[in-house]
Amino acid sequence: MRWQTTVVLAVVLLALGGFYYVYEVRWGPAREEAAARQGRVFTADTKDVTALSLRRGGEVVRLTRQGDEWQMVEPVQARASRTAVDEVLANVLTAKIDREIAGTPAALGEFGLEPPAAELTLTLQDGKTLGLHLGAKTPTGVWVYARERDKPAVFVLGESVLRSATRSVADLRDRTILAFDGKEVTGFEVALPDTTLVVERAEGQWRIVKPVKLRADTETVSELFTKLTGQRIRDFVAEAPRSREPYGLERPVRVTIHTGRDKDRTSRTLLLGRVDGEKKGVYAMRPGETSVLLLPEEVWTAIPKNVAVLRNKVVVEVDRDKLARLEIESPKGTVVASREKDEWKIVAPEPLPTDQVEVGAVLTALRDMRAQGFLSDDASAVPRVLAKPQVKVTLTEEGGASRTLLVAPSPDARGGAPSAYAAMADSGPVVLVDAAILQSLAKGPTELRDRRLLGLVEAQDIKRMRVTAGGQTAVLERSGDFDWQMLEPTRGEARGRKVDDLLYALRGLRWKSIASADGADAAAYGLDTPRYEVVLLKGDGSEIATVQIGKRDGPTTYVRKKGDAAIYAVDSGLGELPKIPDDFKA
Repeated sequence: MRWQTTVVLAVVLLALGGFYYVYEVRWGPAREEAAARQGRVFTADTKDVTALSLRRGGEVVRLTRQGDEWQMVEPVQARASRTAVDEVLANVLTAKIDREIAGTPAALGEFGLEPPAAELTLTLQDGKTLGLHLGAKTPTGVWVYARERDKPAVFVLGESVLRSATRSVADLRDRTILAFDGKEVTGFEVALPDTTLVVERAEGQWRIVKPVKLRADTETVSELFTKLTGQRIRDFVAEAPRSREPYGLERPVRVTIHTGRDKDRTSRTLLLGRVDGEKKGVYAMRPGETSVLLLPEEVWTAIPKNVAVLRNKVVVEVDRDKLARLEIESPKGTVVASREKDEWKIVAPEPLPTDQVEVGAVLTALRDMRAQGFLSDDASAVPRVLAKPQVKVTLTEEGGASRTLLVAPSPDARGGAPSAYAAMADSGPVVLVDAAILQSLAKGPTELRDRRLLGLVEAQDIKRMRVTAGGQTAVLERSGDFDWQMLEPTRGEARGRKVDDLLYALRGLRWKSIASADGADAAAYGLDTPRYEVVLLKGDGSEIATVQIGKRDGPTTYVRKKGDAAIYAVDSGLGELPKIPDDFKA
């Protein structure tokens, strides 16, 4: 190819590239925007609108933009719903003319435009105003007749524009009860008829500072914030009523939320009145506003009414990562567990394999225990009601600091359910808790030890099984991940599901008691001559474990593991054991 030709082609390619860049990259977005605007009644953007007026018959609604929010100034002065107003504007400003009906109509009344069903006036940032009149729906109901203000032509738009323009005043109002970020709250007050509760956040914790100084309950505080910010105003009941008495707002409960500190502190207040059981709500107002609101009854329920409700109900603080030792004294004996790295081990009354789930359940029960009532603010009542505790739990942290929880049955009942006394021995307070905690904490060595008969035997490690019963023996071998083959008494494919079911049952065996610690009187448990025996083997033929199954006595079956003298009682959850060899044949 001649060099002149190459130069010409290069110039042509550069020109095409430049054209593509200018036409598609530089002009493309503007062209697409222009195409999207084509056919619209108005070309303004939602962000350009600073005021909106809606006239529907004798009703006028006027809204003005204040920063990023909207304010309703007529028929009432109130916060408007930004979402609702933006939806109205978006519907109007993106509405496209489907077709023109009449350029110079003889009578606007034919189209429901004299007077119009709705008139919209939009004020833009530059002071310009846009007007749209909406009339009746077309016979199909899909379209609505419309015209621009001061222009004669009648055209049709989508019916959704009329629906937006005729939204009720209540729909256009902001239904947020109080707007604040719970993470930014530094304190709050609840002014009740007979007392005022003052709560402050200090060093990440909530503390009651008036009328007494106590730790506050984090869950109660969080629930309050969640209801105030998450619930919505159910109804706007009245505007500037002559009397607030029917709504219980003459002497309201005042809830004030503070964010920021010192000169940067801002407050938001809600006034709460009478609970209306029929409407399942509570009447409310906000200072500086004239509207009586109806809020969901859940908001009233979340308001703390006294110190007992608001104070911290956590009985014992549990940080699992810091715990080093757990000691439980109960009618079942004393058991001590020590944490090594992330694993608990029973060290007394003797070293025993430990059930991590059971120890975890005790710690969870401690962490989740909540006070139902308070008998004292300190440890002063401990000698009187907890002198003889039924359960003592001592928690020792890594640094050596120890705390002891005392729990004993109580004659009191809460909500018809039995209660128990509980307190930290040195600090109190003495509280009432659910009596079920006694059962959850009263764990002896037997309950906390690992009671799995086979321990941590993994199914994939078992490559071969020898099953013996009734004088018959079957030898089975794993073939792949899921299939099994029978090697004895005949060779062939085995029923893999039947083999896996037996393995699952054996691996899940947990004994409930030790029938004979030294294996004495095996005949009484049917283990002098076991009725069923399963030998689990590795791929190299070495033995993993042998389980012998003896007598079944109602809900209890007696078993033994080879190498362990003890005879254990297990729940009879093995069901009907497979018949050898028939049940294993494919």
